[in-house]
Amino acid sequence: MTSLDIQPLVTHIYTADPSAHVFNGRIYVYPSHDIATDIVDNDNGDQYAMEDYHVLSLPSISGPVTDHGVVLSLKDIPWAAKQLWAPDAATKNGKYYFFFPARNHEGFFQIGVAVADEPHGPFVPEPEPIKGSYSIDPASFVDDDGQAYLYFGGIWGGQLQCWQKGVYDKDAYTTMEALEGPALSARVAKLSNDMKSFVGEDVAVEIFDPATKELLHSSDHDRRFFEAAWVHKRNGVYYFSYSTGDTHYLCYATGDSPLGPFTYRGRILEPVTGWTTHHSIVEFEGRTWLFHHDASLSGGKNHLRCVKVRELWYTEDGSLTAENPGASA
Repeated sequence: MTSLDIQPLVTHIYTADPSAHVFNGRIYVYPSHDIATDIVDNDNGDQYAMEDYHVLSLPSISGPVTDHGVVLSLKDIPWAAKQLWAPDAATKNGKYYFFFPARNHEGFFQIGVAVADEPHGPFVPEPEPIKGSYSIDPASFVDDDGQAYLYFGGIWGGQLQCWQKGVYDKDAYTTMEALEGPALSARVAKLSNDMKSFVGEDVAVEIFDPATKELLHSSDHDRRFFEAAWVHKRNGVYYFSYSTGDTHYLCYATGDSPLGPFTYRGRILEPVTGWTTHHSIVEFEGRTWLFHHDASLSGGKNHLRCVKVRELWYTEDGSLTAENPGASA
């Protein structure tokens, strides 16, 4: 563990769910902005009552950190009623696109997109959510050929289990997740050239057991997807990483296509202080960095979190590890 991992990125506000990217030679972090609330913790996630987004940026991994202030607020999004949860951003065609989830006025989550001329915003939201979008935790990925993808989904409060029939079924909420058979997984859709709509239908992100060659099972809580999808690419290999939720691990799988299938490879982070684990992985100046959050700044309050960063390494076979393989014993 390094001093980077011990210290929160910022302490003047509570931040979580960091999506980190390198734009114009600078690291930009797009987190959610936790706020204090009297709402009792529940599986619906009502205690995560976020109302706006900030953007943070750094010239180097050690800072200093600039808070660019509020770049998008709930009051500016006509279709959104509450809960601006984990966002992400991407650049294409000289513009910057900010993807975010929120509960609509009917009570279920959809994903919106906002556009800016600069990576630090401010972002102007589209008047309607992305058609066909649902659930939470959008993660964008633009491949080398320029095709963009959006990954999304989360079970329990993320409502992914409510969409198994293709339409929102609030009664499915009582099961919370698949109870038998393959685990529910993230979804992925191709994005249009203007980054504002899906091209075709979204599909499941399939994660296979390397030994049995079968899809990870719903009972496999140590390895199955729960929320917080992220994709990055290295040496032609696509790395799909995610949170296991109630077991509090960050895990990853690899594949030959951004659409999958993926094969489970292992863990990259053990449980942290607080209930949730959410992350991003970014390459910067020849090194690999894991941005994540915990609840240490608030003394363990699950809905008041702080962003941290630590280094990751690759072994010879392409495995990801939080332990420096070159360090002496």
